[in-house]
Amino acid sequence: MTNTANDFDLIVVGAGMVGMSTALWAQKEGLKTLICDPNPPGSGTTYGSACTIANYACIPVNNPSIFTSLPHLLTSRESPLSFNIGHGLKNPRWMISFLNNCRASHVKHISEALGQFLTHTDAGLDPLITEANAEDLIVSNDCLYVWSSRSGYEGARESNEMRASQGVDFDELSPDDIRHLEPNIKQNLHKGLLFKGSRHISSPQELVSRMQKRFEELGGTYLSNSVASCETDNSGVTIHLKDGTQIRSERLALTAGARSREIKGTGAENLPLGTERGYHIIYHDHGSMLSRPVGWAEAGFYATPMAEGLRIAGTVEINAIDAPFNNKCTDYLQRKSHEMFGDLGKPDNTWLGHRPTMPDSLPVIGHSTTSNRILYAFGHQHIGLTLGGITGKIVTDLAQGREPYCNITDFSPQRFT
Repeated sequence: MTNTANDFDLIVVGAGMVGMSTALWAQKEGLKTLICDPNPPGSGTTYGSACTIANYACIPVNNPSIFTSLPHLLTSRESPLSFNIGHGLKNPRWMISFLNNCRASHVKHISEALGQFLTHTDAGLDPLITEANAEDLIVSNDCLYVWSSRSGYEGARESNEMRASQGVDFDELSPDDIRHLEPNIKQNLHKGLLFKGSRHISSPQELVSRMQKRFEELGGTYLSNSVASCETDNSGVTIHLKDGTQIRSERLALTAGARSREIKGTGAENLPLGTERGYHIIYHDHGSMLSRPVGWAEAGFYATPMAEGLRIAGTVEINAIDAPFNNKCTDYLQRKSHEMFGDLGKPDNTWLGHRPTMPDSLPVIGHSTTSNRILYAFGHQHIGLTLGGITGKIVTDLAQGREPYCNITDFSPQRFT
């Protein structure tokens, strides 16, 4: 291939929270940046999240209890987990690796890596919130976890001790304490934890939209198009859009979440990127039921007060990314939300999204396994909204040849080679 002048310093593929954070950090630091996504910014998994800035979320999905609880999780009608056996059999590498990372020693290491990374959440996110003039979208009122049974709470004791060891600040609450804070909760209660200093976002898509606006005000370019493939040489990267257009850049940042493996030529197709399908339902008229996000631990979901109403978001469905919508998951959320609050009526909206998940529950951040012209930033599973800002700051460092803002050794793509 004949080298030509580069059109951009950095092309970002994917305009969710991670991608837009990367683009805004890069542009405000002087890199000529292009971001590509065929869908509106923040309209994918970012839009449908539980909306928490979960700086306490250092406990991975992997857990030693999986080995004993898996039969119940897979067979109970009241389980937040849904598993397509056919999909699992087609992806044995991911499933075996996931289970291997459920061993206690691995879980401890994963928790420590996440815990250290999460301490940098505010340093990555707060400057972008200010840059985008989006302070009004951030609600600082802590976050609450509740357990409805003694057995559930005792089963989480080790995880909560790991949180404490990572410096997570929380108060233990009695049922009366919980109802004092959130009097509309009607379910049985045993204990709760109040994560002090945590925040949530009243509209994640609006946050990303304002970030896009500021990105373009600073001279950045947004392109509503799909990147089909890319190729690298010794002076840059050429991307090929699905309409046949070619664009040159010095570097490319792959931030396409669960779709990252679909961009040919990046090397990401060789990584064990899986998908946890998650669902939410929304009750437009019940946004005032809560004053903060409340996670029901045993039920596996959050109830979050948002600009558009009360969102019930959670569940984990292990299935192909393009499998049909599973009504059983939203039916489950409806039943459980009624158990939590009483009769809320029918949901006004339902939604399905795709959490990009590696089998060790750690993101992939760093140079591609095939070229240092390509940077990876995906696989943030349940906490992409939380870690998008700091990930974008790190990718911007790497794109400029600097040491990253914090240690990313545990997130290296090379750990799977």
